[in-house]
Amino acid sequence: MSVPPGRVDSEENPVSASSSTSSSSALNIPSLKHRVSAAEWQTRVDLAAAYRLVAAFKWDDLVFTHISARVPGTEDQFLINPYGLLFEEITASCLITIDLHSNKLDDSAFSVNPAGFTIHSAIHSARHDAHCVMHTHTLNGIAVSAQRGGVLPLSQQSIFVLSSLGYHDYEGVALRDDEKPRLVADLGRNNYLMLRNHGLLTVGPTIADAFLAMYLFETVCTIQLRAMAGGTPLIHVDPQIIATAAEQARQATRGTGGGALTWPGLLRRLDRIDAGFRH
Repeated sequence: MSVPPGRVDSEENPVSASSSTSSSSALNIPSLKHRVSAAEWQTRVDLAAAYRLVAAFKWDDLVFTHISARVPGTEDQFLINPYGLLFEEITASCLITIDLHSNKLDDSAFSVNPAGFTIHSAIHSARHDAHCVMHTHTLNGIAVSAQRGGVLPLSQQSIFVLSSLGYHDYEGVALRDDEKPRLVADLGRNNYLMLRNHGLLTVGPTIADAFLAMYLFETVCTIQLRAMAGGTPLIHVDPQIIATAAEQARQATRGTGGGALTWPGLLRRLDRIDAGFRH
């Protein structure tokens, strides 16, 4: 999706009590906790948390981006946000189940943004390991996506992005099915995709992994813009260091993975702010 006029974003990414919202109870959507499997409910809670965190870190774009997650035990069913709800309003029960063609599979008063799932459906179909696909329109991400050089090796964070990064040229609002093969080819086996003149996309085997990847991606873009604004020559990281980034990440997280390490703390932070996402 394109960025609406008047888009306002913050340069910083604090998650604080000021991000809290009491709107989660105002939607009056019945809980699905005892109507779906335990595995699906946990996925719903984690996905709702991801939406809330995107809003809290100020990566949201009103209602115009998306995070999707595969329904556990299925290959062609996915959870996505109701079109028209702010990310800070998303709850586990309000998430909509859809198929690969954006058809709703459950009873919901809300619709699904048809443009939103074009990108997601293409990736979910081709990458069965991508249980979560996250897409953002942040100011920093779009700014770097418009730079010919793309992501530069300027920071420690950048080595993890650059070791698994693809680029996709802008083709207009993502509405056409004929763009899907090119999206899939440009992502390849990578976990990061820079959508030129558009935004950032990450995939992961879990919602936590996709979120951490987006955190790194956004951080890399922010650091790059600040470094370039300094107006002095920049030092690039040695390509040989980037080539070993995956092994460095494995060692740094003791094989656990960064998503698994950070996710419980992020959920606790959300609970302190507003636990309504668990509804």
